[in-house]
Amino acid sequence: MTETPGAGTATTGAARAHARSQAGTVVDCMPLLPPPEGVLWEETVAGGGYAHLSVPAGAELALTDRDGDACAHLLLFVTGRPWERLNTADTAKVQWNAYLGAGSLLLSDQGRVLATVVADSSGRHDTLAGTSTAARNAARYGDGTPQGESPAGRELFKLAAAKQGLTPRDLPPSVSFFHGIRVEADGSLRSTGSAGPGAEVVLRAEQPLTVLLANTAHPLDPRPEFHCTPLHLRAVPGVPTATDDPLAAATPERTRAFLNTRTLGAR
Repeated sequence: MTETPGAGTATTGAARAHARSQAGTVVDCMPLLPPPEGVLWEETVAGGGYAHLSVPAGAELALTDRDGDACAHLLLFVTGRPWERLNTADTAKVQWNAYLGAGSLLLSDQGRVLATVVADSSGRHDTLAGTSTAARNAARYGDGTPQGESPAGRELFKLAAAKQGLTPRDLPPSVSFFHGIRVEADGSLRSTGSAGPGAEVVLRAEQPLTVLLANTAHPLDPRPEFHCTPLHLRAVPGVPTATDDPLAAATPERTRAFLNTRTLGAR
């Protein structure tokens, strides 16, 4: 097929040539393919973007608030058993603590550990408020669609879930990292903002996990304008926490949760 000079993408052939000319283009927010040697996955997720991946048991997933205004809303599912998934209420209740930090466990409603927070330089997280909705973002910012300028977390989760064979009915409340929430004496929730650029959280998968991530403004962010900056994620191989590890044996609740997890195959 002969293309007319200046035809741009007006024809199939011109569109194909234009698309192929983009091969090798690197932009600020994208997966790094192939990932570096020894890395399972590496990606920079745009503000208002989402990611989805599956990692084996033991893998360590590092989340980095690159520019200081990311908010990583996170959902976890056991790969192959998606009915076992993150339960934010049990995560707080079983550990007698609603505030996540190094050593915290992310639990399922089966009393098992999905992931352990093995490192945290942020200290600004939330297990209580969940993520934003299209209606809320439309009311606050004028738009909550995933293609708009202020995407809602729920809508981004729907897209990420579909890529993993999950539906909106599979989506429970999420936890979020890098935007802090504290409970006041009267029970109200107060935003404490972010810890600034470079803050990092490292999660260790205690089972094979399907991870859904929405990087979008926290629903209780008090600023009138939508703010969300890129989030970097990197997954590397590792080993699950041993049952006799001091972290697992620190409290009776932790010991029981890890025993429930390790004896799963005997049931």
